[in-house]
Amino acid sequence: MIESQIFQPVVALMAWTMVMWLWMYATRIPAMSKAGLEPNQARQTKVLDDALPAEVQWKAHNYNHLHEAPTVFYAVALVLAMIGWGDGMNALIAWIYVGLRVIHSLVQATANVVMVRFVLYALSSLALMALILHAAIAVFDIHL
Repeated sequence: MIESQIFQPVVALMAWTMVMWLWMYATRIPAMSKAGLEPNQARQTKVLDDALPAEVQWKAHNYNHLHEAPTVFYAVALVLAMIGWGDGMNALIAWIYVGLRVIHSLVQATANVVMVRFVLYALSSLALMALILHAAIAVFDIHL
């Protein structure tokens, strides 16, 4: 078994994604019922965006966002773990990434202040870029 500290933030982000899944359905199903929507109407997300309160849809949009850039995070974390670079600074950067994504989720799911979300997303992207750079340095044997 590969042991690496970077697996902890990976599992934490996966767990957070499931928290957002629960929150999404805990708010969306009652809102759909209140709006008189049938489940098959959910096939078209525009119907949901038009019929449900924005506050309900924010959670669904964030759940979708947790399947976008974080997929790159999962991949780079696995690479770093497999090559033995998943501890120390890279694990710390991974925790920073996860923390920023959780805060981003909370902002989007509650107040949805776009500029705050943008700053959090940009900072998390910088953390992700740092992890990718570290993986590239190791995998391509780059000597800086």
